[in-house]
Amino acid sequence: MPARPLVLYPDPRLHRAAGPVTATGEGVRALAADVLDTLGAVSAMGLTAIHIGRPERVVVIRLQPDEPHAVYVDPVLVWASPERAAHPEGSVSMPGVVEPVERPARVRVRYRDLDGAEHEEEAEGLRAACLQHEIDQLDGIFWIDRLSRLRRERVLKRFAKLRTQQARAGS
Repeated sequence: MPARPLVLYPDPRLHRAAGPVTATGEGVRALAADVLDTLGAVSAMGLTAIHIGRPERVVVIRLQPDEPHAVYVDPVLVWASPERAAHPEGSVSMPGVVEPVERPARVRVRYRDLDGAEHEEEAEGLRAACLQHEIDQLDGIFWIDRLSRLRRERVLKRFAKLRTQQARAGS
């Protein structure tokens, strides 16, 4: 399947919660394939169906280009550790800006696979941060919403400056 166009900030769809996956069988597999192909095309670690304009709860994660991808259908956080860790975060929907985001260091996620079987997975470190980031997106929480007001304003100014520079370079 070809890569799909990305939903770009400040599109309001990035702040809308995704609904549960209604497709089964080949329908959910096709959606996951579209997300995976787009993830590879934009060199991201994680991507949701929302990023390609589909408001369904599908996440694909591949932390390294040479590792296998993981698909999470209807994922939810069921536990988070009290310990916290900060990781640099950004979004393909807001390219060019990255900022550390503090989140629980370990999490447990419940999800279904492409065959509909339920699973639980515990994650820590970068994988935990990535899962939380993508599940937030499914819940309508864009990554900058996790920043303080001051840090969010700085990120928005940097992003606006980048867009202005890109517009000038393109004209």
